[in-house]
Amino acid sequence: MQSPTWKDPVTAADRVLLEIQRAIVEGQIAPGSKISEPELAKRYDLSRAPLREALARLERCHLIERIPNAGARVVKLSVAGLVSLYQLRETLEGLACRLAAEHMTDAEIAQVQQLLDQHLSTQRVREGESYYQEAGDVDFHYRVILGSKNPYLINLLCDELYFIVRMYRVQLGMNGPRVSRAFDEHKAIINAIANRDGELADLLMRRHIGASRRNIETHFKQPHFKQPHFK
Repeated sequence: MQSPTWKDPVTAADRVLLEIQRAIVEGQIAPGSKISEPELAKRYDLSRAPLREALARLERCHLIERIPNAGARVVKLSVAGLVSLYQLRETLEGLACRLAAEHMTDAEIAQVQQLLDQHLSTQRVREGESYYQEAGDVDFHYRVILGSKNPYLINLLCDELYFIVRMYRVQLGMNGPRVSRAFDEHKAIINAIANRDGELADLLMRRHIGASRRNIETHFKQPHFKQPHFK
């Protein structure tokens, strides 16, 4: 099962949406950068109408924002934005775990456990170097959210908030000493779901996301960290 966000692109706007989403999430288009429609139209070989459709969808995903008298810009990463977003994640993903413990089939749980085995098989995770997960069905959090079987929760977490969460995770939170602990926490969460202990799974996910937030906050406090400048 996949969220509508992850269907194969059908229109030109779909294709460009996915390309720009990835570029913003991975920092190829820097946080705070000004969005130039003529520049993007040329870069992606796209007419203005489908480009504007793609940008409107990016705004709904919270990856770009429109500032009065300044036009559209890529969102900036900030401690305040991180805290607000992760407070919501803790509550909603905790609920997703509680529901997943009720509704995931044994086969679906086994598939997520196999996914974690695949993650561990990569050298960078095994050696505690980095824990990069591609978006969609190979992302542990995404799979657990789908397992909740709650369409409103899935829409909110896998479409509306998913990419801004990934932006923080990818650019600031997927490497360093927390890698091994994060993987172990994933294992504990899926084991609680497998044991049909929704209360424990909820608690573990909340603690996991809280620890991730604190880890990302340390990046903002490092002396060499610089907020990106507007282009």
